[in-house]
Amino acid sequence: MPSKLRGSRRCGRCRRSPRNSCAPVGKALHPEELVGPGSMHEEAGRDLLLERGFQSALARFAATHASWDGPAATIEELLVSTADKVWKDKRVPHLEDRLVRELASATGREPWEEYLALDDSPVRLGADAGRRLAFQSAFPVRP
Repeated sequence: MPSKLRGSRRCGRCRRSPRNSCAPVGKALHPEELVGPGSMHEEAGRDLLLERGFQSALARFAATHASWDGPAATIEELLVSTADKVWKDKRVPHLEDRLVRELASATGREPWEEYLALDDSPVRLGADAGRRLAFQSAFPVRP
């Protein structure tokens, strides 16, 4: 992975260049999951990132972004899971409530303060989901 990122275009999730982004890399191996349900891309994505030299502490998010409801989910995993939902303009109240509680615990602020600080971001970022998803859908999954 290059030490210096070039260009001004960055991944909306991790702010890396598109070539090195955290985009759903496992779906490159399971493209049917771009247009349908499935979770095989999660572990495949983690393994692919590890094979390409990503640190395991970062690569794990490819495999854990859908398991936010487990008791051991970290605040980082909750943030990544929330970003995954917001990317598609989906709001998951239970996930957001859990994230707000964890943020409040980490900052010492009241949960309602964290909610107010967080609530506008999913709305603002989700507003562009239709364009992003339409762009993604414009490319055939199989030749």
